[in-house]
Amino acid sequence: MPKASDTLWDLAIAEVEKRENPDDDDDVKPGEVWGKSILFMGNKNGGKTTIILRCLEREESPKPTLALEYTFGRRARRHNTPKDVAHFWELGGGTSLVELIRIPITVHNIRSFAVVLVLDLSKPNELWTTMESLLQVTRNHVNKIVTKLEKTNPEVAAEIKQRMWNNLQRDHPDSALVDPFPIPLVIIGSKYDIFHEFDSEMRKIISKTLRFVSHYYGASLVFTSKSEALLLKARALINHLAFGYDKSKSVSVDPSKPLFIPAGLDSMSQIGPPPASDSDLGKMRANTPLELWKKVFEKTFPPKSFSDLQDTKDPAQDSQYAEYEVDVMRAQKNQELEQYKRNASKSWKEMDFDSD
Repeated sequence: MPKASDTLWDLAIAEVEKRENPDDDDDVKPGEVWGKSILFMGNKNGGKTTIILRCLEREESPKPTLALEYTFGRRARRHNTPKDVAHFWELGGGTSLVELIRIPITVHNIRSFAVVLVLDLSKPNELWTTMESLLQVTRNHVNKIVTKLEKTNPEVAAEIKQRMWNNLQRDHPDSALVDPFPIPLVIIGSKYDIFHEFDSEMRKIISKTLRFVSHYYGASLVFTSKSEALLLKARALINHLAFGYDKSKSVSVDPSKPLFIPAGLDSMSQIGPPPASDSDLGKMRANTPLELWKKVFEKTFPPKSFSDLQDTKDPAQDSQYAEYEVDVMRAQKNQELEQYKRNASKSWKEMDFDSD
């Protein structure tokens, strides 16, 4: 029963959790099928909304995402069967709002959750910083949930830990060199049409690095653009996560073409060493393979500072969200705040700090 103090976010979260946990609600209709949840995150203006709309077969024009947005899709696997439901969350603002990932990923839905990381291939100097920031915060949050489950539901915690390794065949030679992400992960390199115009050596370094990162995290990797053929490949990976469709076994690793590598179908031997000379590699100090690849990549593509990636635009000033009554009240409150600041500053300056 909603409380009067509940915010719109509280009600939305409660509704989603109710949908994803039908056992907790006596009103759920028999035979209803409940599906998976996917969080899309990545570069600001990287194409996340376009990919989601294409997956849901919606002919809408994408709009800028404000904070955290939610939508859903339905699919029937067979004729006359209940439709599966997939919950799609999209994190806006690049890396600036990453703490909001705690809203959609909860202890109740962790078993059915996946992440899609969209990286803008046309901005290689932002690529590693964006990837590292978003995946680190997400991983830390998921690990906290798993730690909690180890105390309350150890069987589920064990299942999550075991599933991390499902994409690697038993006795895989890379098992000691990788660190699988705790929940299913797809990495999408967007804007391939712009990336394709880069110098061939730059494309090779970026492609090779993303192959390593994806294999290291046990993730699938696909390059896409507005091209219908490439969007269909990305859609195939997402439909596998969202609706349980068959996983594609095709692989494309040619750096002169769009990459398409489902999780578990790559290897360190095929990827090869980091793209640097032996002498340069010998000078680089790194504790993990991931750290070594980071140093090599950022030598070619120096990263932008974290503050440069923050979304500094105030959504309240965006004309698409204009509401006359709200805006008038906000202007009044801003004036009151400025007056308070001036009064407080005056009072502070008049205070006598001399001690007797």
